[in-house]
Amino acid sequence: MTRKLTSIRRPKLQIRSNAIKAWLFLLPSLIGVAVFVLVPFLDTLRRAFMDAMATRFVGLANYFTIFASSSFKLAGLNTLKFIGICIPMLLIISLVLSLLLNELREKNAYFKTIFLFPMAVPIASIVLLWRVMFHQQGILSQVVLAFGGQPKDWMNSSAAFAVLVFSYLWKNVGYDTILWMSGLSGLNPSMYEAAQIDGAGKIKQFFFITLPNLMPTFFTITVISLLNSFKVFREAYLISGDYPHESIFMLQHLFNNWFAALDVEKMCAGASVLAALIFLVILVLKRSWEKEV
Repeated sequence: MTRKLTSIRRPKLQIRSNAIKAWLFLLPSLIGVAVFVLVPFLDTLRRAFMDAMATRFVGLANYFTIFASSSFKLAGLNTLKFIGICIPMLLIISLVLSLLLNELREKNAYFKTIFLFPMAVPIASIVLLWRVMFHQQGILSQVVLAFGGQPKDWMNSSAAFAVLVFSYLWKNVGYDTILWMSGLSGLNPSMYEAAQIDGAGKIKQFFFITLPNLMPTFFTITVISLLNSFKVFREAYLISGDYPHESIFMLQHLFNNWFAALDVEKMCAGASVLAALIFLVILVLKRSWEKEV
């Protein structure tokens, strides 16, 4: 009887010991995330309901202020427009490229290196390239002039939005292509062989085998692309400064201007709204993915 009890206790003690080791291993990371992410975020939520000095509770006054601001409305609409155009284009283009490259398995390594190159280019170099391309005296203006058109400063015109979209796609399409290819490499070839035996063509295989099995990859790529879309501010800011053309005036520009003016209460209210929207989008994507699974 004693031996049986001892044999039962040993696995429980082993499981408890492994759990303690796991928590000790994760503890430094948890402390870092709590100190540098969770605590500041909770303080941001608190300050969203306080005045600028965080000494007086003002309720929803800060939210009413930012929603009544024309700058916040312009920046919010531009950001939504940018995300609504860029994310679908990025997902479609990168998926098509990954399907094409998946047929060239012996050349994948070379294409992966080429497609990841834009991610490795420093921001300063990209900004210099865009200035050379899209300045009033830049390469694009010289091409337009050669065909009888009038040169213009593209980044300070209505074409600035298209330039920013092109910049985002150019930098992220290769990375997303690699992610799609990693998802494609995990698909079982026997499914396609069975589909071919049943007479299914390439199109039916794509819609009934490839797409459904790529839903986890789709969820991951969409979230990463959404988060990367907020990083395009760096290029826009370095090229056009604090107040760019109104077509590329994003929420990041507005937050930067609020920071310069020390409008902390507006920043906190705007950041909490933005965080809630991003969380809602990710939650919707997760729910839709779970339904597909």
